[in-house]
Amino acid sequence: MAIPAKYLNQGETVLVSTRTHVKALFRPVLILVLLIAVAVAALVFSPDGTTGTVTNGVVGVVFLVAFVWWVLRPFVAWLTTTYTFTNRRFITRTGFIATEGRSIPLNRISGIDFEIDLTDRLFGCGTLVVTDASVGGAERVHDIPDVEAVHLLVAEELHRMGGFADQRGRGDDGA
Repeated sequence: MAIPAKYLNQGETVLVSTRTHVKALFRPVLILVLLIAVAVAALVFSPDGTTGTVTNGVVGVVFLVAFVWWVLRPFVAWLTTTYTFTNRRFITRTGFIATEGRSIPLNRISGIDFEIDLTDRLFGCGTLVVTDASVGGAERVHDIPDVEAVHLLVAEELHRMGGFADQRGRGDDGA
């Protein structure tokens, strides 16, 4: 799952590389089960003869389109999307045939936060919010496994670099 070494600069090392939590696949799996149930019911109760053959063909086409759109597409997106922090930058990569990526140098990151709601707490994941000085503002990365450990690791690296002020024990004025 780690980013291939050919995409790293000389001396760059991976701190953490992950993809979203497997809970992102719960909806596609549920949809797959429902699609199979509906397809089987439609095939079992289809009439005999030419009408049944046409009905079976329509059911097959609808099943295939729904499967590709609501099951296969989310699975491929989950499988091909990675989030990587190196000792120099934050990299997002997504895509199988047509790929897309974003790279934020660590020294441009002005904040890193995490959010965990009740569902995330149950599954051991959360949302990581990476804030930088760009026009885009913040990159919200949902369903990161063990988000608190990732947050701590990245915050430590940012602090080590000197590009991230440690706010613990400071007043509101930063003094």
